[in-house]
Amino acid sequence: MRSISVEERRARLGRRHRLDGTGSSAGPVEAAEAVVALHATDPATVFLSVVARTGSAGPAGPASVEDVEQALYADRTLLRMLAMRRTMFVVPTATAPVLQASCTRAVAAQQRRRYTQLIEAAGLGDGAWLKDVEESTARALAVRGEATGAELAADEPRLRSRVRMAEGKSYGGDQNITTWVLLLLAADGRIVRGRPRGSWTSTQWRWAPAESWLPGGMPELAVEAARAELVRRWLAAFGPGTVADLRWWTGWTARDVKAALTRVGPAEVDLDGQTGLVLADDLEPTQDPDPWVSFLPGLDPTAMGWSERSWYLGAHRSALFDRSGNVGPTVWADGRVVGGWAQRPDGEVTYRLLEDVGSDTARAVEEHAARVHAWLGSTRVVPRFRTPLEKELGR
Repeated sequence: MRSISVEERRARLGRRHRLDGTGSSAGPVEAAEAVVALHATDPATVFLSVVARTGSAGPAGPASVEDVEQALYADRTLLRMLAMRRTMFVVPTATAPVLQASCTRAVAAQQRRRYTQLIEAAGLGDGAWLKDVEESTARALAVRGEATGAELAADEPRLRSRVRMAEGKSYGGDQNITTWVLLLLAADGRIVRGRPRGSWTSTQWRWAPAESWLPGGMPELAVEAARAELVRRWLAAFGPGTVADLRWWTGWTARDVKAALTRVGPAEVDLDGQTGLVLADDLEPTQDPDPWVSFLPGLDPTAMGWSERSWYLGAHRSALFDRSGNVGPTVWADGRVVGGWAQRPDGEVTYRLLEDVGSDTARAVEEHAARVHAWLGSTRVVPRFRTPLEKELGR
């Protein structure tokens, strides 16, 4: 069994996730492919994750907001969708069918059961009623071509039906079903989230039929084959990793992970006494990259790529993660987390190193902070999930 050290894992991380400066000629699609999918619960994460992976050493510099928007809304080579762990991601359009079959189809079934129960309890109707509202909404969107939820509710008034949530709780209240219906249609691969209303940090979407992004609609793939393909892509980008890492990242059952791994046939490697997995043809040593630093945003896919994180996170979890396990903005050096960063109210990018990195790396971190500040300009980005160090630095 081949042994892969922590140092080699960090070298793989830097190279494969395009954080070591070798991605300076890459674009938004290549940045997403490098990590399978870009975490998109916080819209700003998508843009800042692309910036980190398109480098600053090349003559063109890192990708701009316009570059990412071009890929998302004009070229439509990127697509926003629910996938692993019922989480929002931005993925290459070519990858979307794999995620749809391996993850999103199950999300749709689970959420439909939940919403049906809530609608029945509210006395609105049953599953057939909900399905009828979905079909009517899809027809209205097809006529409009693109629309907001409010515009669709004007065409299909049942979208304004309200359900009381968390009755008796301080955070309870009435909620209309517009978001539920749109989520179900999107999870079924019938509609997609388009350009937001407002800036690139907005969470209010316009919607369009899936055919607008995928001519002919979302292709249908067999679930088992799609799961195996997703595992293969994760191993190529994140391997070596453990079965536990893979279970956490996909959100699948142990049985589903085992079945997918059987199809892929990975090789086992030793990770300091723990069994890890890599693709069978991916056992060659990784060349050490040149020294590098990077500022990654909250919820970046690299920081969230494994469930066991000590080999790159060290002792910094309490400062950089919230209680729910969401990571904040992180400072990286040579494949490990060495600090955190934030924006102050005036837009200044500030950071704190949590360990001694040496004078050369400290200087590189300072220079990188200035580049991130210049890229953000007048835009103020506050992470959706705020973590202890980010809160402190962002005052």
